[in-house]
Order: sequence, then structure tokens, then C-alpha cells
Amino acid sequence: MKLIAGLGNPGPEYEWTPHNMGFIAVDALAERAGIRVTRPEAKALIGVGEVAGHEVVLAKPQTMMNLSGVSVRMLAERYECKPVDIIVLIDEVDLPWGMLRIRDRGRNSTHNGLKSIISALGTDEFIRIRLGVQPEKMWGDRREYVLEPMGREDRRVAQETAVEAAEAVESVLTDGLDKAMSRFNQKVSSGDENLD
Repeated sequence: MKLIAGLGNPGPEYEWTPHNMGFIAVDALAERAGIRVTRPEAKALIGVGEVAGHEVVLAKPQTMMNLSGVSVRMLAERYECKPVDIIVLIDEVDLPWGMLRIRDRGRNSTHNGLKSIISALGTDEFIRIRLGVQPEKMWGDRREYVLEPMGREDRRVAQETAVEAAEAVESVLTDGLDKAMSRFNQKVSSGDENLD
């Protein structure tokens, strides 16, 4: 069993904010696989089904972002998923809109949802797929930006990126991590090379 968790904040006011790209990506994956992510379980909305020939649990934790690890740990225990069986989909403000970055480990994150999962699992040995949401020009602070509703153009790009993220998950499951990384990880500017 694979656990695929998209991170976001519950509630309609957050639905189309950059911080909810994980939810948007899980929804895209669920649509492609014909899985309904509606069942409340382990502080999340989940759906069980098959993606790329693998049994999966798709999850959208319903805690706030910085407590996502509580739900992910509960689901991992319930469905007997080891950390290597977990794929986490998150927003990344240090990557341009539309860009993906797949990694298999790493602790140098400023993302509170990712920090929560690492803390709850006691390891960083799980796959994460980062979805770029970097503004052309940063205004205010990051927290303010990632919780601001998207404009029409950003929504369009978000939907396209979510579909690409779903394809990336399918590629990880069918082709393996290395091939998926070489296919989906694009070069970014030198300042972003250390993104985990």
C-alpha cells in the first residue's frame, strides 16, 4: 500500500491559495484514477483505490498545515505504510509556478507541513513532490502570500501543474524514483539547488 498525501489547509477560504497546491494535486490524481477522496479517517479525507497498478490511499489531512504530520503518521500506521511508501505533495515558494521538484529525502525545509511530517514520522526518508508557487515579486511575507487567493492566471497554471504532479506520482510508481526525477526535475537557478 502506498500513502499519497497532499498538504493544504481545510476550509473554502483556503481552497485556491498557493498553500493548497497539495490538495489540488491530490484532487487531480484522484480524478485520473477514479478515486473519491471524501471519507473522513485519521484526521483526513481519504480515498482508497489503484494508481498505476499500485494500491493507494489518497489523503488530504484536515488538520491545519503545521499539524499535517499527525494525520500522515496515523494513516501510515493504519495502512502499514513504511516511510518509503509515502509520497507527499506540497507547495514550494522557492520554485517558479509550474515547476516540479521530486526528492527522496531532506531536512532543510522551511515548509511547516513538511517539518510536521518529518517530526511525526521521525525520519525524512519519504518522497516529496514540490509544486512551485513562487511569485514574480515577493510582497509582504511568505505566510501572507501563500494564504492569499490565486488570480485567474495562477489558477490556470495551478491546474496544469496539478495534472503534471499527478503524472509525476504515476511515474514514481511505475518507473521508479530516479527515472521520475530525471523526467520531471527541471533546472532552477543556482540559489535553489539545495531544495530537498
